[in-house]
Amino acid sequence: MKIKVCYHGNCFDGASSAAVFARFYQERIHAGWERAFQPMMHRAGALFDETAFDGDENAIVDFKYCPSDRLTWWFDHHKSAFLTPEDEAHFRADTSGKKFVDASYKSCTKFIADVAAQQFGFDAAPLAELIHWANKIDGALYENAAEPVEMKADAFRLALVIENTREPQLIERIITDLQYRSLAEMVALPYVAERIAPLYERHLRSMEIIKQAARVVGPVVFFDVVGHDMEGYSKFIPYYLHPSVTYSVSVSQSSFRSKISVGSSPWAPRPRWHDLAAICERYGGGGHAVVAAISLAPEELDTARKIAASIVQELQQ
Repeated sequence: MKIKVCYHGNCFDGASSAAVFARFYQERIHAGWERAFQPMMHRAGALFDETAFDGDENAIVDFKYCPSDRLTWWFDHHKSAFLTPEDEAHFRADTSGKKFVDASYKSCTKFIADVAAQQFGFDAAPLAELIHWANKIDGALYENAAEPVEMKADAFRLALVIENTREPQLIERIITDLQYRSLAEMVALPYVAERIAPLYERHLRSMEIIKQAARVVGPVVFFDVVGHDMEGYSKFIPYYLHPSVTYSVSVSQSSFRSKISVGSSPWAPRPRWHDLAAICERYGGGGHAVVAAISLAPEELDTARKIAASIVQELQQ
């Protein structure tokens, strides 16, 4: 028997959510079941392929809702948790007691841990370190921009690998090990440690690319990094380089999408006054009030650039 866990790909909170859910499932639901993992990515068009739900039970964590009869478990904490009103109605009609959403949580990892403890008797204490760091990283609960950009803590180095690796089998191995190992143990594992140094060098190059491309327009720093390998760059680099801005807007492109990223600085001299999820939802994207994004098809780059320019203008108001 198998539980299939679909999680938000290339995301520390997504991988941590999968680890916490898998341990909870093993200890409180079905001990001994095989656990398989699959990353889910935001992209243009359909987000879900029914063939992904090939387990005897199937779960989605830290990702949008899917109204599939094959979906057994669901946990999400995003404000934009539903693609359509019909999807939300499908969720509201569910009586299984196994599907949960709460946008007040900073991280889905902590949300899963709390629900599992309160409703299913799960002991989340052994995972306290992972839950703390997932909450800190996904909630951007930092003292300053230097903390996530300089990456001195073990959690940041592990996040660097998770966010930049395109090998699902490697991330599945990380998720499996995360269930029972400390973060210090994780970054010391040879298969993780060997990837950190080259990825950190790439991180430093990303900082230089953003520094060269960025232009400040009032409270917004904007940069277009199309043509560079920038999938997974640290969203705090713009605020590290330009501490006076409130917002960042960027355009990037990968093999599967043209992406507009919109964020806000927790340390801005002038606080955020826009709901970034609401803005991105108008273009088919979403996220949180403080950080959000829009994914279009790779060939829709011109449209992505026009949308980004419009958002930069809106954030001036």
